[in-house]
Amino acid sequence: MQRFGTLSFGHYGPLGGGRELTAGDNLHQAIDLAQGMDEIGVDGTYFRVHHFARQHSSPMPLLAAIAAKTERIEMGTGVIDMRYENPLYLAEEAAAVDLISDGRIALGVSRGSPETVVRGYEAFGYTGSSDPRGADIARDHFDTFLRAIEGEPMADRDPSSSFGGGGQGRQRVEPYSPGLRSRIWWGAGSHDSAAWAGRIGVNLMSSTLLTEDLGMPFDELQASQLETFRAAWREAGHSGEPRTSVSRSVFPITTAQDRMFFGHSQENDGVGYIDGLRSTFGRTYAAEPDVLIEQLRQDAAVQSADTLMLTIPSQMGVEFNLHIVESFAAHVAPALGWTPTTAR
Repeated sequence: MQRFGTLSFGHYGPLGGGRELTAGDNLHQAIDLAQGMDEIGVDGTYFRVHHFARQHSSPMPLLAAIAAKTERIEMGTGVIDMRYENPLYLAEEAAAVDLISDGRIALGVSRGSPETVVRGYEAFGYTGSSDPRGADIARDHFDTFLRAIEGEPMADRDPSSSFGGGGQGRQRVEPYSPGLRSRIWWGAGSHDSAAWAGRIGVNLMSSTLLTEDLGMPFDELQASQLETFRAAWREAGHSGEPRTSVSRSVFPITTAQDRMFFGHSQENDGVGYIDGLRSTFGRTYAAEPDVLIEQLRQDAAVQSADTLMLTIPSQMGVEFNLHIVESFAAHVAPALGWTPTTAR
């Protein structure tokens, strides 16, 4: 494990007892937590993206705010649902955040996760899919997005324009950020999608759930997926080493409050059906630090990936989530090979 960070779903709404976490509270707390983690040397802060739900939905303003208020931490998504995206506008926004952050973006994209509405992407104007889950729209949008951030010209210049156009030929979208493509990740939920990501040469975020059940533990299934990805990357002839990440719910129990909240968390993998597909879910780790170290050393996917994303209960506030992260950084991560960014 070379890097670790947090993955936040960004839930907000009623908290019980008459308390309410607003969307504004949620966004400001995400910025504050990122600043706190930046100071202690955590590598990254990443955000799930869900539409029509009380969760993070428009990540770019949040990532830009974090980029402007931090120095070292990577900020990104896990993942943006490409069914909902205008690919050229996303290319402009991604390049802008990458430039503001001096290359600290890690943009995870994919088809997206199960929705709270029926084909919500159609309400955003993206219709005509021949796939009941809109996967064809997502792939088409992603292809256009990649071509745009690579600097491919996307529109004809207007030779008669008096607003800075002119000339002949075609024009790329602006701003353009060199190297941005190397910071793009595909969120894969199966061996097939992982192999596809390897072939086209983007990094891999292995999903929090896999839409397949091959009769093996979740960590081994993920590790197999990562190896499939790396094999496809090598076979395609891409240079360098791709990055890979997995996410886990990991709670070091160091206080009585930790034990109260997490002492009875799930300890086994789960199997169920998502979008009509038999799917596998990962377990939650909650134990004293020395126990967690041994458990994570036995987790095949954690050992295989270079980046571990800790899913955090963001609705519990900045102070408590920073406590979780600090406990992991102080008592668990170093035994797994990690060093803080402040010491590199």
